[in-house]
Amino acid sequence: MSFFDALNISASGLTAERMRMDVTSENLANAETTQGPNGKPYQRQEVELQSVGGDFSTSLSEAMGNSSAPPGGVEVAGIVADKTPDQLVYDPGAPGANKAGYVRMPNVNSVTEMTDLIDESDTYQSDVTAMSTSKTMYSDTLELLK
Repeated sequence: MSFFDALNISASGLTAERMRMDVTSENLANAETTQGPNGKPYQRQEVELQSVGGDFSTSLSEAMGNSSAPPGGVEVAGIVADKTPDQLVYDPGAPGANKAGYVRMPNVNSVTEMTDLIDESDTYQSDVTAMSTSKTMYSDTLELLK
């Protein structure tokens, strides 16, 4: 296990959470977009994450010197459209209303998006704390070696 693997793992988490926050912000910004470039309502996006490196037992074996697996972490596997159907809202005066007076709205729920944003922000802060703790540990180790 490399001396700086803890920093690299925390950095991968920061990158992934930043991407999640960007996508959630885009969802919130387009919560009322009834016509996108394709003529349809905005489609909510989600970030898919995947783990990098081995599982816990692989990491433990490597830490004990029995393996040389790559460091762990997380990365963005992709951004996918949410399959939830659009919402129909009765608003006969809206320019995009159909003959029955319904407007097709995006499948974005602002409350869900705000909850996701709080969760993503908390996870980002946890990664910052882990990185800061690793940095302090490395600094203290270097002080001991002087």
